[in-house]
Amino acid sequence: MFAEKVSSRTPQEKRVQLQACLSVLEEGDELVVAKLDRLGRTMHEVINRIHDLQQEGIHLRTLDGLLCTRSLGKMAPLVIGLLTGLAEVERELIRTRSQESVEYRRKTGGNLGGRPTLPEIKKRNVIRLRDEGHSLRQIVVLTGVSLASVQKICKEENQTSQSSINHPSRVSPVTAETLV
Repeated sequence: MFAEKVSSRTPQEKRVQLQACLSVLEEGDELVVAKLDRLGRTMHEVINRIHDLQQEGIHLRTLDGLLCTRSLGKMAPLVIGLLTGLAEVERELIRTRSQESVEYRRKTGGNLGGRPTLPEIKKRNVIRLRDEGHSLRQIVVLTGVSLASVQKICKEENQTSQSSINHPSRVSPVTAETLV
């Protein structure tokens, strides 16, 4: 049994387990793969590999039951060509949709993934606790905010304070909300 976790776009030379598997197959053996597209990067590679296997008398079967060359006989190349072509089109559609989604989110200011930002009220609470003289670790315990986030908030606040000292026109007016 051979197994590897690599992208189907990985070049054949770098797929060590696939190469090892193909090298030990003999006439009459059956190669079982999870999905047909795991045999190559493109439809042509998959079809060529299956053709080579058939020429050597090696049968192919997929775990999803989609293909079994032993039972297909002479129709195997036709069915394989159709299935690999559909898989390639599906991959391209997924890639295109993903790109369109990212572009749309960038244009509309939507979420592109990653960790969500800390709510403003928690940031203000961290700053208030720091101004009251609490240590960073005490703030972590009191707020439940990670140490890295507390450090980042304090650093940003220090930079803002330094900026407002150097540029008094940037000082924000005090409101009831900022005092909370």
